[in-house]
Amino acid sequence: MKFAQIIDFETERIDEMRELVREAEQGSAGRSGGPTHRMVLHDRNTPNRYLVVLEFESFDEAMRNSGDPETTRMAERMAPLCSRPPQFTDCDVRESSELK
Repeated sequence: MKFAQIIDFETERIDEMRELVREAEQGSAGRSGGPTHRMVLHDRNTPNRYLVVLEFESFDEAMRNSGDPETTRMAERMAPLCSRPPQFTDCDVRESSELK
């Protein structure tokens, strides 16, 4: 079963966050595992709030990614850019479809 994690965070430094993500994606190019999809959402009602939805092939794959030292380093670099600690929600994907 596919698995998704939602990361809810606030930052006034989104451009720096994006740069860290770009660096991480370049560093992980060609490696197996990790998320299969990523969606970044910006809360229109709370200007500095963002939600990132990461999809993985399975819960086990997400846990392997979570335990990867590169994931830990990225999280350590992102934490100081947040105005509050991120909140994580773990979800089993029950249904997913492209509508257009």
